[in-house]
Amino acid sequence: MGRVTDPRTLHYSHFYGLDEPEDTGPVALVVGNCQAESTRILLSGPDLTTIRMPAVHELTASDLPHLDRWVARASFLISQPVRDDYHGLPLGVRQLTARMPHGRTVTVPVIRFAGLYPTHAIVRPPSDASLVPPLVEYHDLLLLAEAAGAPVAPPSVAVVRAVAAQSIAELTRREEAHDTITVSDLFANPSSFDLMRTINHPGNAVFEALAGRVRARLGLSERVADPGRPLLNRVHAPRLPVVVEAFGLPDAPRDHWVVDGADVSADLVRREHLEWYAANPDIVAAGVARHAPTLALFARR
Repeated sequence: MGRVTDPRTLHYSHFYGLDEPEDTGPVALVVGNCQAESTRILLSGPDLTTIRMPAVHELTASDLPHLDRWVARASFLISQPVRDDYHGLPLGVRQLTARMPHGRTVTVPVIRFAGLYPTHAIVRPPSDASLVPPLVEYHDLLLLAEAAGAPVAPPSVAVVRAVAAQSIAELTRREEAHDTITVSDLFANPSSFDLMRTINHPGNAVFEALAGRVRARLGLSERVADPGRPLLNRVHAPRLPVVVEAFGLPDAPRDHWVVDGADVSADLVRREHLEWYAANPDIVAAGVARHAPTLALFARR
């Protein structure tokens, strides 16, 4: 093999067979979105060899031989509930499990909790699920409602708590539907914004609890690796005073986004998103429809 210079291949060198992992424990694959890599980091240890691999939505047909090589070696598969034939490829959790000659599968949830960021949402437009607004990829329900011509009032303490309860109920429903490890209990009494950096980027404490529970399910020690850094730390959402009040948080409010360590004005995000919505009315309609149950909690203006 010639010298490999492709950054992606080098980053996932074990996955692509450029070298072998140093750990000698049983092999575990962790499959899913960006949360999967953070989970893998905390699962790693001398008793478990975890393989860094691309996120499931980044896998291509050319990656399948490499994936199957590791599936054949894996003692454990830890996967989010990926559906069969995801992106036209046999990447579903049931499909990967069927290709494992031995080993066990544990399913973990895709973690979303809106209680700390009650106006934020994710929208996957039917026309193109990859379309995201500028500056930050999160939608603000207040802006979506405004763009749709049906503005709602900012959340009250009661609305914040109602959004949190609704979010926990939805996470619980998905945990039960897919028989996943349970994490919804971690959000019953939020103690800090560090619990979630955005609605779908958990903080280290959540991943530590998840990794410990996965290890327990696998019959391993509940020892969790120390990553030595904050995980999924690229984007931090604004922190509303009403959320601080609703949960009695010790954190100070913050009126701006933090992206790659730089402050990004919420007013700038608002202007850019409203312009983007004006150019993409179908996304406004999709967002309002998708998040109608949450919008119903907000008072009309």
